[in-house]
Formats: sequence, C-alpha cells, structure tokens
Amino acid sequence: MDGEKYLEILGQAARLKTNTRHCFTDAGRRESIADHSWRTALLAMLLGGEEEFRDVDMNRVIRMCLIHDLGEAFTGDIPTFDKSAQDSEREEDLLNGWVDTFPAAQREEWQSLLAEMNGQETVEARLYKALDKVEAVIAHNESDIETWLPLEYDLQLTYGKKEGAFSETLRELRAAVDEQTRAKIEAAGKEN
Repeated sequence: MDGEKYLEILGQAARLKTNTRHCFTDAGRRESIADHSWRTALLAMLLGGEEEFRDVDMNRVIRMCLIHDLGEAFTGDIPTFDKSAQDSEREEDLLNGWVDTFPAAQREEWQSLLAEMNGQETVEARLYKALDKVEAVIAHNESDIETWLPLEYDLQLTYGKKEGAFSETLRELRAAVDEQTRAKIEAAGKEN
C-alpha cells in the first residue's frame, strides 16, 4: 500500500475522533466514537491476562474492538435505542464498500474480521460484542446522571447483559458495573 492510501484510510477513520456518541465523559464533554473503541480494545487487552481467556486470540479481539464502529465514520453514532435495522444495514453497507477499496492484503483481513464479528460464532466475536456493550455501560456510569434520559435508568441494568452471560469473568465485571449503576441512581435520588 502506498503512503497516500494509508493517509486516505486514516483520514476517514479520523472522523471517529470527532464524531460523538450519546454519552458524556466524566469531564462533561461528549464522548467520541474513538474514545469508546479505544477503551473497548484496552478492556480486551486487560482481559487477556485472565485464565478464562488463555486460549482466546486476544489480538484478534482487540482488532475487532478497534474497527467495530468504523461504519460510524460515515453515519455518525445513532444511540442503540434509536437505531433501526435500516440504520444498521446502511452503516454496514458503507463500511463494507469502503473496505472493498483497500489493497488486497488489508481488504482480506478486514473482511474476515467483519464477517466473523457479524457471524457471532467464535469466542473472539462474542467477546468483542460483550466488551462493546459493557464498555458503553461503564462510560455511561461515568457521565453526569443529569445527562441520562429516563429510559436509561433501566437500560443501564439490562443493556448487553445477555452478550456477556457466557463468561464468568464478564458476569463478575457486569455485577460490579451494575452495583455502580445502582449506587449512582440512588445517590442522585432517581427512581429505578
């Protein structure tokens, strides 16, 4: 791949640094899609040290985490509670069309990752999906509760729970996250 193609790909991906998500950071700024993708990948790296995941290709999981929201470089973020099947299909089509323009070696790797992620049949794909969901809940817990919509009080305690149910480590993490959510809601005097 020549330098111009690298810059073209990186330039498109850079939109994730400025495209924001529904969530706010603890400092009160809107979270970027890149913030979320980076921390999801970091969480995968942390879990790589757990005995439960010793036979999992964590490098592959990290790669999935890094690219999982690249379609949002074209569409922006649409919160899960507003995202339709049409929105998801459009995002996937735009991402796949972009990846189709990559040089062969990169195109084949990325297409393979995207197909595995969509198929949700491997432990790696299921783990990336679970981490994507739990990181969003963690990030939301870090934001000021005044930025939450009423529907999010319940959503915080249910979102992504089934995706992580296959793993003892993820169930333990989720229990800690749920405890944090309940404490935040109670401290704010909000009903759940």
